Amino acid sequence: MRSTYRLQLRPGFGFAETADLAEYLADLGVGAVYTSPILTPTPGSTHGYDVVDPSRANPELGGEPGRLAMVKRLRALGLDLVVDIVPNHMAVEVPSANPWWWDVLTHGPSSRYARYFDIASFPVVLPVLGSDEDLDKLTVEGDRLRYYDHEFPIAPGTGTGDARAVHDRQHYRLIDWRRAAQELNYRRFFDVTTLAGVRVEDPEVFEATHREVLRWVAEGDVQGLRVDHPDGLADPTGYAHRLAERARCWIVVEKILEPGEVLPESWPVAGTTGYDALREVCGVFVDPAAEQAFDALATELGVPTDFDAVRGECRRLIATTSLAAEVDRIASFVSDVDNGQARQVIAELMACFPVYRSYLPEGEDHWAAAVAEVRRVRPDLADAVAAVDRQVRDDPHGELATRVQQTSGMIVAKGTEDTTFYRYTRFAALNEVGGDPSRFGVEPAEFHAAQAARETRHPFAMTTLSTHDTKRSEDVRARLAVLAELPEEFGAAVRRWTERCGLPEPTLNLLAWQSLLGAWPITPARLSAYLDKAAKEAKVRTSWTEHDEEFEEAVRAWPRAVFADPLLLAEVTAFAARITPHGWSNSLGQKLLQLAGPGVPDVYQGTELWDLSLVDPDNRRPVDFTERRDLLDKLAAGWPPPVDETGAAKLHVVRTVLRLRRERPELFTGYRPVEARGPAARHVVAFERTGLIAVATRFPARLTDWADTRVDLPGGTWIDQLTGRPADGGVADLLTHYPVALLLGA
Repeated sequence: MRSTYRLQLRPGFGFAETADLAEYLADLGVGAVYTSPILTPTPGSTHGYDVVDPSRANPELGGEPGRLAMVKRLRALGLDLVVDIVPNHMAVEVPSANPWWWDVLTHGPSSRYARYFDIASFPVVLPVLGSDEDLDKLTVEGDRLRYYDHEFPIAPGTGTGDARAVHDRQHYRLIDWRRAAQELNYRRFFDVTTLAGVRVEDPEVFEATHREVLRWVAEGDVQGLRVDHPDGLADPTGYAHRLAERARCWIVVEKILEPGEVLPESWPVAGTTGYDALREVCGVFVDPAAEQAFDALATELGVPTDFDAVRGECRRLIATTSLAAEVDRIASFVSDVDNGQARQVIAELMACFPVYRSYLPEGEDHWAAAVAEVRRVRPDLADAVAAVDRQVRDDPHGELATRVQQTSGMIVAKGTEDTTFYRYTRFAALNEVGGDPSRFGVEPAEFHAAQAARETRHPFAMTTLSTHDTKRSEDVRARLAVLAELPEEFGAAVRRWTERCGLPEPTLNLLAWQSLLGAWPITPARLSAYLDKAAKEAKVRTSWTEHDEEFEEAVRAWPRAVFADPLLLAEVTAFAARITPHGWSNSLGQKLLQLAGPGVPDVYQGTELWDLSLVDPDNRRPVDFTERRDLLDKLAAGWPPPVDETGAAKLHVVRTVLRLRRERPELFTGYRPVEARGPAARHVVAFERTGLIAVATRFPARLTDWADTRVDLPGGTWIDQLTGRPADGGVADLLTHYPVALLLGA
């Protein structure tokens, strides 16, 4: 695998549209088209992660004929295909759309599919009612029980009498949706009740859910698989081995690694989907010297600066509210401990995990660290946590150990990514999936060590800068990184702006000003939608389940107020204009380091030009590929693009590196840091592969001139592939046209 290009398929952009785009992607230099899930999802799904039928290609994308036509086109152009698969869960939002789930609801524990889903007990609790009183609104229509637009099966022989009586005879119970957090009795994807956990560790379930995808691989239609959320599985290690043995293709896993954590060595996969690389690449453009100033600003505005404290609070919140049912289920497996104490211990363990999950008995040190931390923060639970520790260690594959590990990733993710990252807002560029906002930037030595380690351990792991799940795009983060070079100016501006038109909640207020600058120009409607989601994810003044309507209206109205204030808007516009060119420099630097560095680089749809998107659904908007085709044609004709608002310079970098990866793969092996010397040396980050050197500018806003700064080039003639000019190591000459250079030995 040389490189991938991620496409979000949906109704209206399916297999035919992908086939039509293939020539552009081939001209760009892409090695493989990498799609969102393409098995049959809930009708109308815009993302594909809600699979209801794993036995056939999504008919709304073109079905099997469309899939085959797309594969034929990709093959003709020499493009591979990588497909996203979802082994952890299936969608149950529309029961009739999922034949397995419908059968389970119809026949209960006697259904052949009852073992397919991770159901603790029957009747299955279905949280769909507006209130429990709504049971009186049920109607019987033939062999179905109806609640507004929701339909449920009626078990044979149980359909007589009034609707309430019929309901009470079923293998399911409809309840108030608010009760799900405490009473749900099937495993789900995080806290999403419409995605039911699947027991893929069962060989029969594995075969049923993977048969079609494995057929595609065996027939040569698919060359790679991206595995969604392996941490939710009962046995990720066993699953990785089974999948690798059956597929025998390139496999990467969506595994979030904390800084310093490594993928389990026993997993026979190419590596992760690249969030670890994202943290390293983006971090090297953030100046650590700004940390103190951002701490001071946050403190003055009332924003917390103790990351560990905020994270712990948020994880405990999740463990005791939205995922309390999962914690209670785990506690029921604990022996020799009072159930109340067992629940407390499990909740604390979830809050104290140093990584997303452990993989016992491999990675036992992570489990030990969580136990030790619980003992430290809750000495009153010392005996109880010791008992849980003994039980887990005595049977690392038992029910208790399995459930703890399955659930820790859910609580860590919901507590950290989807809560802490919206509360700990001192510097939003660091608040990214796989990141650690408490670590302000990445020093070059750490960056180089991480790249060298990837080349040694997982040279074919995926690397990325933007995905369908990132909190903000790579170009937004690149622009926000400029603020770390101007902390005093940014702080002064935020103080003025907050006094003039601040949001009434401090953490959201600081996030809002950063988001406004990072995504500028942005419409009030887009910013309003983003801030509404951010406020609900933070769960400070409002949430998805407990609404503060007055506060939410203030949040939605804030962008309009900013845009309606001419003086304020003029200041914001001027500040954004000042940092934008430096953001472009950072964007080009990030992209070059990712594309030329170790691993298999992925380009998220549309990000070959500037892309100033925020979290989904903002980052899943349609892409203007006509514009990109036109610019690519100009580059192919020899046009040297300027660094300007068109983003053509970024397209130039992407095209140049990807085509080299395709035509000269031998260049992209090995790894060695390249040193810069001279007065501006700290503004350079560079490395050599095998006969190829990448050079990028750091901290452009504080760069006055290059003076006599040089990079140490090996002997011989070096040509910059972006300009065609020879290079002798002098940075001032090397980076005259672009803030990056890609040197190839002649």
